[in-house]
Amino acid sequence: MNKMLSDRTNKMDASAYKRIFDLIHSRKDMVNLSVGQAHYDVPEPIKAVAAKAINDGFNKYTPTQGLPELVEKLKTTIERNTGHNPYGVMVTNGAAGALLLAFMVLLDAGDDALVPDPYFLSYLNILATCDANPVFIDTCPDFKLTPEKIEKSITPRTKILIFNNPVNPTGVAYTEKEIKAIADVAARHRITVISDEVYDHFSYDFPHVSALKFHPENTAYVNAFSKTYGVPGWRMGYLAVPEWMWDKVTMLQQFSYVCTPAPFQKAMLFALDFDMSMYHSEYEKKRDIACEMLKGAFEFVKPQGTFYIYVKVPFGTDLEFIEKAAQNGLLLIPGSACSQRHTHFRMSFAAPDEKLIKGLNILRSLVTK
Repeated sequence: MNKMLSDRTNKMDASAYKRIFDLIHSRKDMVNLSVGQAHYDVPEPIKAVAAKAINDGFNKYTPTQGLPELVEKLKTTIERNTGHNPYGVMVTNGAAGALLLAFMVLLDAGDDALVPDPYFLSYLNILATCDANPVFIDTCPDFKLTPEKIEKSITPRTKILIFNNPVNPTGVAYTEKEIKAIADVAARHRITVISDEVYDHFSYDFPHVSALKFHPENTAYVNAFSKTYGVPGWRMGYLAVPEWMWDKVTMLQQFSYVCTPAPFQKAMLFALDFDMSMYHSEYEKKRDIACEMLKGAFEFVKPQGTFYIYVKVPFGTDLEFIEKAAQNGLLLIPGSACSQRHTHFRMSFAAPDEKLIKGLNILRSLVTK
């Protein structure tokens, strides 16, 4: 270990994803159901707005918080969806940028963050950047966070609760009653909720409800355009925070990311009025195809949101199983990349139907051989 490197980078672990990248290149005919992005391309009208902005010379810095008209549009959208008009909205470099800003503003070295397990891998690495500690809350077997589980996990140094809804990687979604109970217990203990709602447009069995609806003064709301509009490479997200966080969030963005890409801000202003329902409606059908083909052969909780299924491995560890799958031409994410357990794998159904069915047939063949 190089002593010139910081301890915080040594705490970061990308080994599981490095193994996935290695497997991607292990054979040319791999069916990739590991990817965490929508399978559709950016709609042409949205592309056209971005291209026009570039060609019109709209390529300079913008205000740190984002174009004023985009910020106001986001505030209006958030208020319509949650009933709460946020004090401050920052356009960020993807959801990851929003998370980093929120974590850096709230956490000191040695502070604790409550992390429901399974979780989005980047949470841990961003916490490491802040020299903060994850306190894992095991949600198996139904993958649901409850007030009781939160109460048992609180430490004297607990500052934040990371709440992802719908959940990557499990696909679990929360009802309004469940969300209110979680928000209530966090507020009672003066724990700030970081509500990651990137998959809010991918909720299938009941309407999505935002945690921002409850105790907004105690909530930092994270979202992004990436999944909704098929633009993960544009790195466009946003963060809504209460007044007491706003000045520090603004300062931190100013001296780190500065601002997000100007032409893409123009495109997202247009996109907020663009109907994506025909794109999103496909995913409920894909979920049902995947669940039907996995039923009886694998153990899983039917996802209510996102475009993932979190499946229990039928034999061996998660790493052993995904190696076997890769040898047969199928790429998956090991559960240990997003959990302290080695018992599951994550499969994305964000793929063309033909590719999805081919991958599911490979999966089924692994338990019938």
